[in-house]
Amino acid sequence: MIIDSHCHAGPGDGLTGPWDSNLALGRYRRRAVAAGIERSVLLAAFHSDYAVANEALAALVAAHPERYYGFAFVHAARDRGRIHAMVRVAVEQYGFVGIKVHRHDAPISGEICEAARAFGLPVLYDPMGEVHVAELLAAQYPDVNFILPHLGSFADQWQAQLALIDHLVRHPNIYTDSSGIRRFDLLAEAVRRAGPHKVLFGSDGPWLHPGLELHKIRLLRLPAADEALITGANFLRLIGRATG
Repeated sequence: MIIDSHCHAGPGDGLTGPWDSNLALGRYRRRAVAAGIERSVLLAAFHSDYAVANEALAALVAAHPERYYGFAFVHAARDRGRIHAMVRVAVEQYGFVGIKVHRHDAPISGEICEAARAFGLPVLYDPMGEVHVAELLAAQYPDVNFILPHLGSFADQWQAQLALIDHLVRHPNIYTDSSGIRRFDLLAEAVRRAGPHKVLFGSDGPWLHPGLELHKIRLLRLPAADEALITGANFLRLIGRATG
């Protein structure tokens, strides 16, 4: 099974750009189907109230449960004091399987990590190049799995991406995804040094083409078993649904 572990969807209410505007899935879904992607992880758009955004995302997941997983988006500062309750609703009512956090909102907090620990969820945290946080997360929450997408920087900060590779090698609970990594040699180095078990395929759809992002994984020319880890098995293991 090929799983896109990073796709945004649902309503945004900021209107400063595509990232906080309404994100439809029609074009993305057609592209994903054509590329052979069977399931996708949906993450809300940036929103002024993530409880509202998560509820809307839950409706998208519920409409196609055979195709979509959901992650609960939380704001470390604005949602302080209610994060555990928000995650509980997301898990128990919506069936979500992870937590999403973005440095654009605020740095990740201990409250978020504690909620992830309590519910046994992975955390997808975009550090926007501040990859040194991996050291703190690995040391303080070794029993929580963290995915730092884009090899740590969507902005193509190659120094940060190189640094994250070291964290991937050294820390068993630090992972990355392939979405938006433009320097192909760095993606290849991450897989070579840290191993295919530490990288997840992601597209950052609907903005990036899922077929194009998946082709980057194909171009690594990995053995079939290693490619299968990246394109789906790693994600299923992190959410506790490994197929063996």
